[in-house]
Amino acid sequence: MPERTFIDVILPLSIPQLLTYAVPAELRSEISIGKRVIVQMGRQRIYSAIVRRIHADEPTGYEVKNILSVLDEKPLVNEKQLLLWDWIASYYVCRPGDVMNSALPASLKLQSETKIILNPEYGHDHEKLGDKEYQLYEALLLKNSITLPEAADILRRKSAHAVVKSMIDKGVVLIEEELHERYKPRREARIQFGAIGKDEVLLKEQFEQLEKRSPKQLEMLMTYMKLLFENTDQVFVKKNELMKMPGASAAALNGLVKKNILEEFVVNIDRVVFDGTKPEPPSPLSPAQEEARKMIQEKFGEKEVALLHGVTSSGKTEIYIHLIEEQIKKGKQVLYLLPEIALTTQIISRLQKHFGDGVGVYHSRYSSNERVETWNHVLKFNATGYRKSQVVLGARSALFLPFSDLGLVIIDEEHDSSYKQADPAPRYHARDTAIMLAKFHGAKTLLGSATPSLESYYNAEQNRYGLVKLSERYGGVQMPEIIVADVKEATRKKLMKSHFTPSLLEAISSALQNKEQVILFQNRRGFSPYLECRNCNWIPHCQNCSVTLTYHKFSHQLKCHYCGYSQNPPASCAQCGDHHLEVRGFGTEKIEEDISILFPEAAIARMDLDATRTKLSFHRIITDFEERRIDILVGTQMVTKGLDFDNASTVGIINADQLLNYPDFRAFERSFQLMAQVSGRSGRKSKRGKVIIQTQQPDHWVIKDVVENNYEAFYQRDLLERRKFHYPPLSRLVEITLKHKDPDKINESSNQFASLLRKTLGNRVFGPHQPVISRIRNLWMRTILIKIEREASAGKVKELISQASEIFYAEKENHSVQVHIDVDPV
Repeated sequence: MPERTFIDVILPLSIPQLLTYAVPAELRSEISIGKRVIVQMGRQRIYSAIVRRIHADEPTGYEVKNILSVLDEKPLVNEKQLLLWDWIASYYVCRPGDVMNSALPASLKLQSETKIILNPEYGHDHEKLGDKEYQLYEALLLKNSITLPEAADILRRKSAHAVVKSMIDKGVVLIEEELHERYKPRREARIQFGAIGKDEVLLKEQFEQLEKRSPKQLEMLMTYMKLLFENTDQVFVKKNELMKMPGASAAALNGLVKKNILEEFVVNIDRVVFDGTKPEPPSPLSPAQEEARKMIQEKFGEKEVALLHGVTSSGKTEIYIHLIEEQIKKGKQVLYLLPEIALTTQIISRLQKHFGDGVGVYHSRYSSNERVETWNHVLKFNATGYRKSQVVLGARSALFLPFSDLGLVIIDEEHDSSYKQADPAPRYHARDTAIMLAKFHGAKTLLGSATPSLESYYNAEQNRYGLVKLSERYGGVQMPEIIVADVKEATRKKLMKSHFTPSLLEAISSALQNKEQVILFQNRRGFSPYLECRNCNWIPHCQNCSVTLTYHKFSHQLKCHYCGYSQNPPASCAQCGDHHLEVRGFGTEKIEEDISILFPEAAIARMDLDATRTKLSFHRIITDFEERRIDILVGTQMVTKGLDFDNASTVGIINADQLLNYPDFRAFERSFQLMAQVSGRSGRKSKRGKVIIQTQQPDHWVIKDVVENNYEAFYQRDLLERRKFHYPPLSRLVEITLKHKDPDKINESSNQFASLLRKTLGNRVFGPHQPVISRIRNLWMRTILIKIEREASAGKVKELISQASEIFYAEKENHSVQVHIDVDPV
């Protein structure tokens, strides 16, 4: 009897380990690591899974199921990707299925859909059916099958499960699982000459016959030829373009196709298309840029990772473009990571200008089908042939693409906290994960920032990374003049207008008079953080979370920024009944409204999460600002991240204290980074820019370092503070968050979990603590913090955390408690 073949597969489910399936003899030749296979999980559910291992070790203790089919001709995921998945699951203490869910576009993860069908053996005994059951029965008589969501809609209920279960028990209906292919390629119909049309003699004869008998078809043929000759580089005309022309008709076209004068064919096309302009060579570098580029290459000879510390507007992107060109000449792939989708809008045009359709884009604002197309381009890459998407520009999820020959990874604005995935698992940091990805490929990693993270700068100082400095702006432009406006003093002298000091208003007025643009930064969206009763100080709170509701004037709604709950503003106080509810604090909406009153002639726009929810909203706002259709741009931290505007001369930081006073050990680092980065948006091309920082703490050391643009001084002082309390980069952190709907249960469980950890980790364990926001989406939370010394084995600590988790969940009463492990929280 021939030896049986088994495979271990990764399912898109949060389960602790890989599952083993048997491979039927007829499918053995099709199996290889990285392909998708269709498997049954449980009694009915069907999933697509990724093959991780092929072996002959038959599991014991349970009956092994056969796989149902093999989906792919070639592996969808390569060996290097799977190594990265393994590393993420191990380092970030999560399940392989969690990684698979993050890594694959939704359209590549197939999952069966439950269908309800009538039981052919049912005897049509309607008397046993209740009203709701009969309603579903009638629907099934009209339609062969319905899904569970459709059943819920028919019954006008949130869920139809109870009714369907009752009908199954009565033998009325059956359940079947149907697998759906989610990815559908975009198809385009095209028209070209048929056999007769390609023969000049025959075509001339047809012209004469059409002139006599079919003038409509002749007109159609002439229209086709006119469009064809207008596009001399093509041998076809798009059918939809042809049918838009005057006099075009489907009957005339069909007649020409039947006569074999024209023929119709269909092709798969990309959803995202490059405009087709001829790529240009990169611009020459300045002497300072060229020196930095040579230094980077020198550091790459010694280290796997280099950190480029370049001041704002020093031309880091141009250096990246030259490094990318070097990799393209070698036939290598390049991954260029950005923290914010808004940044891709500007950078993509710069890269495509030089590299054409060799540039692909991958981020969450793309549809799942668009992401699959980029995935397929990267998968097909061949240095001697297929070069679409050889350079991929994207947000953190782009590091999961199936690169086969990566030469360089660029992580721009490497300090940005957006690179860290918060929820769901895996809670990975894209910067650190991309460094591992490059290591698996034998590639180099370049980190770039004007305000590096303390972790990266510390690694450079400890000689783990190469360090390259670029300390002058491109073109010799001066760093912006930074003015600190004392809000406390201006308030005392009654000089404040709304939330603006005289210094800021004067700077805005001067910029507008000079036809220059202004950026105003306020790191809080909405109109006002909360409403408050003037009598009893009652404040409306979210019903699901322990936070106040933010007032959004544009939609006239109170909204929770944590769970999405919204309600209309109350007409009166819920506590004392007073009708006077006043707005407190201010967000970007309030700034936008107040500045429009003070400068009524100015064109004002807002860039925050609320204003950029649609796919093209980033592009529209950025293009309008670049083309000077907007005079003043109000925004949250989106406006701080590497955007390049020629005509922005003035930047206003509305409330620096909100950043400095945040209760977090990284508050000063983030404050310095945000203020320095937003300051860098001013005066980038010729004239020196001006920055106004409004604060009640004008003598704060962080603000002084921002004014002097002294990153080194800031780094040394903040590092000293962290050394006192053993915070990163001098230690490593693991944050464990426990969640439960019962506040008493969460107290009991978190204390139990912390006790289990202390048995092995001792005084490295802090907590449990009640976080600042202790309830989100009706789940109460407690956090436990573990500090690990740099010299200790982080792997061993994570192993002990996993063991404590197993002991904790061994008790049945803890099964309802959620435990989230966050390695290297930010």
